[in-house]
Amino acid sequence: MPTDTHQLEITTPSETEIALERAFDAPRELVFAAFTDAAHLPRWLTGPEGWTMPVCEIDLREGGAWRVLFRNGDGEEMEITGVFKEITPPEKVVQTERWGGDWPETLQTTTFAQDGERTIVTQTLLYPSTEARDKALASGMKEGTSVSYDRLAEYLASQG
Repeated sequence: MPTDTHQLEITTPSETEIALERAFDAPRELVFAAFTDAAHLPRWLTGPEGWTMPVCEIDLREGGAWRVLFRNGDGEEMEITGVFKEITPPEKVVQTERWGGDWPETLQTTTFAQDGERTIVTQTLLYPSTEARDKALASGMKEGTSVSYDRLAEYLASQG
């Protein structure tokens, strides 16, 4: 558990995994919805300033597909797709994630643990190799996730 759980902590629990953890001052059901509902996701999961999510499609069921499309002010686009493998509301979601190009498919497990008034979110990303994991770590993942999680904290506060 991080010392200041309101800051993003990134660890590498194995040679092929990245774990991201952060606490949010909101009930678990709301945080779960923010991660799994197309009405919430585009409001916070946009990474660095200047990016938007004009497409967010979520079929929230085991075997259901999901797709998001990000776009910046210059018209550059980035698409991410995947399939839900396991859904246990409001505790856990397991899904594949594919960025396209030469990025490998990963398996992402997200857990939502109630801790008093807070929810601890832990995302574990499983890569096919150490090289793929290290490439992801060097991609700006920490900065992009930190910005998005800060935006999520503000969004969750506005929902209560």
